[in-house]
Order: sequence, then C-alpha cells, then structure tokens
Amino acid sequence: MSTQSARDGAAGRDDGGLPDAVPVSLDRTTRLSWELGDRVTSGADATLAGEWRCHTTPWAVAVFDVTDHTVLVRVRTPVGRELFYGAADADLAAARDALAAAPDWGRRD
Repeated sequence: MSTQSARDGAAGRDDGGLPDAVPVSLDRTTRLSWELGDRVTSGADATLAGEWRCHTTPWAVAVFDVTDHTVLVRVRTPVGRELFYGAADADLAAARDALAAAPDWGRRD
C-alpha cells in the first residue's frame, strides 16, 4: 500500500487519488490491491455507508466504514474494474457533500 495524490489511467487528478470521472477529491488516499479491498469490503466489519452512481456514464462509488476513523472507497469503472482506496473518515466528509451535490450523480441506497 502506498499513499498517493494521483494515479495514471482511470485515476489522475492532481488534487486527490480518485479517478477523474469521480467529481470529488481526497487529499490523502491509500490505494489498495483488488484482493485486499474486496476482502475488507466483504468482511463482517465493513458497513456500506453510501453508494452513488453516475447518470450519464456507468461509474459507481461506494463508501464503507471499516474502523472508527477509516473508510474504504470502492470505485467501479465502466468496464467493471473495481479500484479501492483507504481514507480517513474526516477527510471524506466534504467529499460526500460534493458527491451529493454533483448534478450527474445520485445516491442509490
């Protein structure tokens, strides 16, 4: 795992590690492997806190509470690839508001 501010390909925003298609940014994220992200989100300790989908393209974002202060963000790309990011819960509060306000995105739960 590594802390990062930008990724290539699906992720590339300079102000956060999430993909450009996601209308929010996080200052500090930790990219997780698919195996670890899938194991954590399907475990008994993970609780789905919210899921949003884009109305214009098939992107989806899900947020899971995994500890008292840590969340895991799952980004599903249009081809079905799942990207996982760890973040501090406090860092995600503003991002949740921005995602809720994004015109092309809607909450699914």
